[in-house]
Amino acid sequence: MVALTTGLHEVYAPFLASGVVACAASPSSDRTSLARHDSHGKEVPVTSSSRHAPVQHVRLFLITFLGLAGSMSAATPAPAAPNASMPGMTMPPAGGGRTLPSMSAPGTPVKRVPLDQLPEATLSGPTRMGSLVMPPGMIMTASTSMDAMKDMAAVDPANVKATASPGARGDRPLAPTTVKGVKEFRLTIGLTTWNILPTRQVDAYAVNGQVPGPRLRFEQGDRIRVIVKNTLPEGTSIHWHGLILGNRMDGVGDVTQKPIAPGASLTYDFTAVQAGTFYYHSHTQSDRQQGLGLYGALIIDPTTNPANIRRLKALTRPGDAATALARVSDQPRTDKEYVLQLQEWLWRDGYTFPAMMMEGALPNYFTINGKAYPSTDVIRLKVGQTVKLRFIGSNNNFVHPMHVHGGPFEVVARDGETLKASARFLADTVNVGPGQRYDVIWTARTPGTWLLHCHIPHHTVNDNVEEQGGGGLMMKIIVE
Repeated sequence: MVALTTGLHEVYAPFLASGVVACAASPSSDRTSLARHDSHGKEVPVTSSSRHAPVQHVRLFLITFLGLAGSMSAATPAPAAPNASMPGMTMPPAGGGRTLPSMSAPGTPVKRVPLDQLPEATLSGPTRMGSLVMPPGMIMTASTSMDAMKDMAAVDPANVKATASPGARGDRPLAPTTVKGVKEFRLTIGLTTWNILPTRQVDAYAVNGQVPGPRLRFEQGDRIRVIVKNTLPEGTSIHWHGLILGNRMDGVGDVTQKPIAPGASLTYDFTAVQAGTFYYHSHTQSDRQQGLGLYGALIIDPTTNPANIRRLKALTRPGDAATALARVSDQPRTDKEYVLQLQEWLWRDGYTFPAMMMEGALPNYFTINGKAYPSTDVIRLKVGQTVKLRFIGSNNNFVHPMHVHGGPFEVVARDGETLKASARFLADTVNVGPGQRYDVIWTARTPGTWLLHCHIPHHTVNDNVEEQGGGGLMMKIIVE
């Protein structure tokens, strides 16, 4: 203990002697008086009501600790035993010295506190920060800016004017209008109350009133125009994830464009030079907006249109594998197809918050195409049939290991790129991270009800409760 005390004094003595803080302890008093010095060396008394109280507490701790350690060393002059604990930890009985009843030494048995002696659990809920509603457990300090709090706050229910019907589905195909050879889509972004379960509604950032937004499907070589109208109370933008296009059309707020102001519209124009599974999502405050539902699928099919093929040759570089003409004959054929867009949600006591990987913001609901099991879709097949599952990592936070019961599937595409036949492989689980896409083909081998689900068990419950055998990122494949 003498060596320990001496070492601590050597470490902290410069702070005590440098004029940063002075201490005086009277043997006849339990009180320790503190003083600090101004820039001229004049002593300034420190009181308990000082604005610097947190700093004083640290200093007082050091002073008290060193004083206590000194008294301990004086009371126990003999060298410490080799197995002695650090100050603040319970000393083994063989040590023979004073102890502090704080932490136990390694290996010390810990007794279980009887149930009737445990304190009652403390319930928590959303809190108010001015006009903002903050999630329970969120760490906020004096240095947390209002912009940060706005980003993490609940959707203001007063701003939600639309309500989707309880049975409404997301990812509905949106047919384009052809205007002078250009396929034109119209998207309206706004706040909508959305059912992820019959008994659970969230306040969502919806596209055309649905979560996910409508599926846009067209062919390689098509000229595309998307007119986006913003009815949110904040700016937004749309990024075309994975697409090769002009930089001005990339949709990154405050980088390639100004965010689309509330009430304003913006037109995106590009030519689809690739084929495969892609998606669109907000790229303005995307941790908030995308996490609250602002995303949708983009499916680009191979083309046989001669005009499209000529356009591709004019716009792409020879030998660029990413823009090579995708041949219909190279695409694996299946009996059915299903798109799965994954997402995480945080709902507490009637308020919807953007789920984030941080304290107080972790999700408690999970959805496939805007629905949590058992409200997710059911895929129906006959023995021998195949289905192409297009997994889209539209989620913001987790890597989801998506698993299918009933036998392996074949991975045929990744991030929009179709794998050569020699590069395809069998698996029963793929890790779908944020932004990633996997196309897999599953064969119905045996009759029955087979589950498709995330293999993180917490992601297959609804607010930690199973319903009809599961929840969240789960759906059924029924084979007859």
